[in-house]
Amino acid sequence: MNETTLTAAGTLMTPVQLRHLPDGTPVTSFRIACHERRKDRETGNWTDHDTLFASVTCWRRLAENVCASFRSGDPILVRGRIYSRSYEKDGRRSWVTEIDADAIGPDLTRSTALITRTGRSGPDGAAGQDRSAVQDAAPASTGSWSSGSDSASGDREEGGAPSGERESVAVAGR
Repeated sequence: MNETTLTAAGTLMTPVQLRHLPDGTPVTSFRIACHERRKDRETGNWTDHDTLFASVTCWRRLAENVCASFRSGDPILVRGRIYSRSYEKDGRRSWVTEIDADAIGPDLTRSTALITRTGRSGPDGAAGQDRSAVQDAAPASTGSWSSGSDSASGDREEGGAPSGERESVAVAGR
């Protein structure tokens, strides 16, 4: 089956709330607005044009991470399968655009981020390597990347990750 995928740059418009299906699967839904901007060649000014509003659904680990990372007003990138559906309400047919997301991140053209890697669960249920020892990452307002070390040698910091790896996320520029 051919699927239409899309990468959308937009603004998160609604609160992100995590819920669980009866089988325990985490899911979250929210809406984004993607604003089309064009530069008027005659005046040199930027003008707003059409806006695409889309409902986004995230599943499992992505749902949990999005809920922990973003809030209304954040500039985000969403990649996923796009589709539209219609419904009828009060005798009027309406169409909605929906994205079943497979990846989401901050839009770094309009914000900065500091990354925190999440561990994957192993066969015994334990999350991978403990990276909590790296606590001295740069504050989000600086927008800089830090692993807790100024060394670029690739050596491991005591109890931490290899030098040069990004460790924490905070989105700034809201």
